[in-house]
Amino acid sequence: MKRLLILTALLPFAALAQPLNTMNNPNQQGYVIPSQQRMQTEMTGQQQQQKGMLNQQLRTQTQLQQQNLQTQMNNNTQRIQQGQPREQVLPNTNGGMLSGGMSQESGQQHMLPPRTNGDMLNNPQD
Repeated sequence: MKRLLILTALLPFAALAQPLNTMNNPNQQGYVIPSQQRMQTEMTGQQQQQKGMLNQQLRTQTQLQQQNLQTQMNNNTQRIQQGQPREQVLPNTNGGMLSGGMSQESGQQHMLPPRTNGDMLNNPQD
């Protein structure tokens, strides 16, 4: 009887006791080992940090390539400008293409005499 009395006296305290950790129970589905979870969190942080560093390196490399290409283009432009004379104006006699074509009347002469069919067969000395 004395034991029953002690048991009933302790019963309200048992109800106030902390329940077992049911969220991280190894027997339940979805259980995560705490050390594994910490390691995964650290690895994720390292990956994000490395990704940021790689992105920065990529931006730097791209900028350097663009600067090098711009320098090459500028050097090539200077080389071309120094190697060629400035604008050379050619004389435009007889109106050029605006004169209506080339003919004997416009003062233009043909370099070769006109040919007709069979000329090369009949006269091989030309």
